[in-house]
Amino acid sequence: QVQLVESGGGLVQAGGSLRLSCVASGRTLTNYAVGWFRHAPGKEREFVAGISWSGSITEYADSLKGRFVVSRDNAENTAFLQMKNLKPEDTAVYYCAARDYKDYSDRSNPGTYPSWGQGTQVTVSS
Repeated sequence: QVQLVESGGGLVQAGGSLRLSCVASGRTLTNYAVGWFRHAPGKEREFVAGISWSGSITEYADSLKGRFVVSRDNAENTAFLQMKNLKPEDTAVYYCAARDYKDYSDRSNPGTYPSWGQGTQVTVSS
């Protein structure tokens, strides 16, 4: 399986921006679709965004459309999550996950992703 490592999290004031990176190793990321999820204390893990292996298809949680953008650079084996106009309620640990590019099931279902990174903390202060 592919190994994933997230980075780019940190502490930011409300209204600020962050770009998270998800670097893959062990396998080429071209063979995988990527999903981003987040987990806040006391809440269930939540789908954030997903992107197909080519980058031609993207999907977002309805509540995050317009503020978050998912992208990827297969040449660099890296996926990205650009977040802008951050709000305190965006505070969470953010995870990237990967699944086979031939899996066309519900992209927002975390159970369909066999590979996960360790997560990166994003904290938004008010």
